[in-house]
Amino acid sequence: MSVLSPRPYFSPKEGFAVISWVNGSPWEGQLVYLSTNKDNTCTSDVVANPWQELESLVGLKNVIDELKKITAYAAISHKRKMLGLKSEELSLNMAFVGNPGTGKTTVARIVGKLLHYVGILSRGQLVEVERADLVGEYVGHTAKRTKEAINRALGGVLFIDEAYSLARGGEKDFGREALDVLVKGMEDHRQDLIVIVAGYPKEMANFLKLNPGLISRMPIIIEFADYTEAELMEIALRFTAQREYRLSPKAVEILRHKLKDLKGNGRDVRNILEQAMRSQALRLEGLERIRREDLMVLTAEDFQP
Repeated sequence: MSVLSPRPYFSPKEGFAVISWVNGSPWEGQLVYLSTNKDNTCTSDVVANPWQELESLVGLKNVIDELKKITAYAAISHKRKMLGLKSEELSLNMAFVGNPGTGKTTVARIVGKLLHYVGILSRGQLVEVERADLVGEYVGHTAKRTKEAINRALGGVLFIDEAYSLARGGEKDFGREALDVLVKGMEDHRQDLIVIVAGYPKEMANFLKLNPGLISRMPIIIEFADYTEAELMEIALRFTAQREYRLSPKAVEILRHKLKDLKGNGRDVRNILEQAMRSQALRLEGLERIRREDLMVLTAEDFQP
């Protein structure tokens, strides 16, 4: 086994570890975490390469390019600091702006993995919350719930979808309290926490103006365009192939027609295909003899209402 570019990493819970690229092994192209435990035993954990995961996304070229710049800047700033050179205090909190089903949650998850890999975040996990997870029903309840969410996200990414819902109730709404606690948490934990807020373009623009402390700590705004019909079809073909299904020629025609009505929403592609898979299962259940080919092919019939 040959190892390229080993990088030291320290985890308070696991002890010393090394993250390495591995070539010429069953794990080629993967990241392997090798850690020494307190009892001096060695454990390893093979994880997906976050760079490959980012590059494999359909469409989103501007998003991918921007994340490459952000990650490179964060990595270089970290190295400068480690070598005693002057480096900027980074604020990597982000706003993801775009319609539903354009990949915002998927990208947020990859952001955590990438920034963990380059040593900015200690864990890299994604904690996804919405208004109901943060806003309480009585005085003091909101601060407690918001702090708990922040604590769960420490070392990784706190992702707040439709974040503007925190401000929808007016001056006396507890959502404002959640925002205040969130801003303080972003400042207190800026070394090991990234907050990503997401939502529709117009609503997000108004939301960021609401709290002066919020917009000053949210310097990175990334726009997510709707998927094109061609990109939606590519998402569909990848989704089926990964699950060892394929589409008949007539099924492709029907799906292509359905994609015209999706308005760039990638999430709806998955819903359509999962419905077709359920329809296929019902169709096959009545057959006396089921071949391997039958199990793999989704037909035009499976896409009918």
